[in-house]
Amino acid sequence: MKNILKAEELAMLVLFTVIYAHLYQGQWGLYAGLFFVPDVSFALYLVSPAVGAVAYNFMHHKGVWIMVALLGWWLDFDPALQAGLIFLAHSSFDRVLGYGLKYPDSFSHTHLGWIGKEAKGMG
Repeated sequence: MKNILKAEELAMLVLFTVIYAHLYQGQWGLYAGLFFVPDVSFALYLVSPAVGAVAYNFMHHKGVWIMVALLGWWLDFDPALQAGLIFLAHSSFDRVLGYGLKYPDSFSHTHLGWIGKEAKGMG
């Protein structure tokens, strides 16, 4: 099942990137510059796993970025549409790699299962 989910996420990564490429030809610097911005939320794990999980989940929640992208499109506000598409692509990229939304107990506990050392100990 994980491989099916990863294939679906790969398709969405390609979709969001192709849409971005179609709308914003030649603006790959912005795409590259913003692609990993959602991962800045990792820093809040220094506060606590629960706070880090909330920040990570917000920055990687596709519903949030779909709304941002749709608002950008509806209001004809390119920065919001661009950020929405880039962050949607990033969230799909993370899920292809197995990084899912986080539970509050540990960075390694995701909706896709355990990752890292914890995953090796559970298999």
